[in-house]
Amino acid sequence: MIDHVSIAVSDLGESTRYYEAVLAPLGFAKLEVRAKTVGFGKKYAELWINLRDGFTGAPDGAHICLRARSRDVVDAFHAAALANGGVSDGAPGLRTHDGEGGYYAAFVRDRDGNRIEAVTFVS
Repeated sequence: MIDHVSIAVSDLGESTRYYEAVLAPLGFAKLEVRAKTVGFGKKYAELWINLRDGFTGAPDGAHICLRARSRDVVDAFHAAALANGGVSDGAPGLRTHDGEGGYYAAFVRDRDGNRIEAVTFVS
């Protein structure tokens, strides 16, 4: 069982604003703020963004997949990312290559190259 995940960012203020908007459709909120890190979650901080001095991003940054309640939430996650400076890395849709039907996901990249996915399973 994973307790939390951390990703590196180059600008804590910009990344905090981005992740507040992108994670809101998934039910995450900003729960903890420290000098160089911010934690997001539902009841406790599950996803941390950490300022890394001198970090210039990584084209193949971390890949994190977060569970969504419905297709509408996946769609809202993707739209929020694009509206807040993220880049689409896979529009919302069924991913039939990821198993037999039902895998509905969207992929985005933040300003540092981290790839965040939202997924729901539908029949």
